[in-house]
Amino acid sequence: MAEPVQEGTEVLPASVSLKEEEEESPCKEEEEEDEEDLPHAEFLDIFEEGLARIVQDPLLCDLPIQVTLEEINSQVALEYGQAMTVRVCKDDGEVMPIVVVQNATVLDLKKAIRRFMELKQQREGGVKHISWRYVWRTFHLIFDGEKLEDDKMKLKDYGIRNRDEVTFLKKLKK
Repeated sequence: MAEPVQEGTEVLPASVSLKEEEEESPCKEEEEEDEEDLPHAEFLDIFEEGLARIVQDPLLCDLPIQVTLEEINSQVALEYGQAMTVRVCKDDGEVMPIVVVQNATVLDLKKAIRRFMELKQQREGGVKHISWRYVWRTFHLIFDGEKLEDDKMKLKDYGIRNRDEVTFLKKLKK
């Protein structure tokens, strides 16, 4: 006995529906292959063009063209008041604008200085390796004449606020 067919539905032979599925799947495979065939260099160019458009935003215009996700997140956190900029002054007069969260510790500041310097070196092609262990043994971070010695202490406990200057000085020999 034939099954009743609801009005508005079509009954097609099984072979027709299989042909349609076969026809659809090669198209999907070709699209996937096209995406995979995109050379790495072209993909990077497309990505960098997108980043360049993002950096044109007034909020992010201070960032370099070769911006990292971490730098974008830091800039957004600054805008929302979740982070602050600590200006670290070196002996040679260079000022490094270091972004840290509001409740950052001295150790967080040291890590942020390290990331800042590593990114700067990558972009400028400077020294390949810095021994940060040596740096922290031979240099002090100083704010208002007080050494930032306790890595676990919060910057705000030292009185450091947004846009304050911390000096990066070489330790004196005893």
